[in-house]
Amino acid sequence: MALYRMRVYRRFPHKQMRQIVIYLQPTTSELAWQTTFHLENTIHHFEVIRLWEQPTESFLQTLGLLPFAVLSQTSDRAQVLQQVAQAIDQIADQRVQGQVAASSFILAGLVLEAETIQQLLRRDLMQESVTYQLIKDEGRQEGRQEGRQEGRQEEGRSIILRLLS
Repeated sequence: MALYRMRVYRRFPHKQMRQIVIYLQPTTSELAWQTTFHLENTIHHFEVIRLWEQPTESFLQTLGLLPFAVLSQTSDRAQVLQQVAQAIDQIADQRVQGQVAASSFILAGLVLEAETIQQLLRRDLMQESVTYQLIKDEGRQEGRQEGRQEGRQEEGRSIILRLLS
């Protein structure tokens, strides 16, 4: 954080900056409660947000925060994801709807089982998102590479068997 701040300061000395570390999941690490960095004569201050301590309602009221709602302070994450899904259904712009759904799916995966998420979020919305398409394409490329490698191995086996016979 301090290094990043210094880099920005060098380029934009008059620029104001507010640095915030956001923790997505509960942790026992002492770092989650650290708001300053000390190094000899250097002290750097920053803010910390621990999502699991934040009230769920504030996430449900803002479109851009909807995907984080399931990580907020709640005892029933599935119910919160259901509320997120309902809010996503109300979004008029299909592109935005798909992006919010995909983001919600990914973040919900940190705290909920895949089956629960798939039951609550519409898969067709996510499939239209750029994020979903990138992950899908990456999986295809990996599958092709594995297929080629297996093909080469099989070809090598058949050559060896022909030579032996």
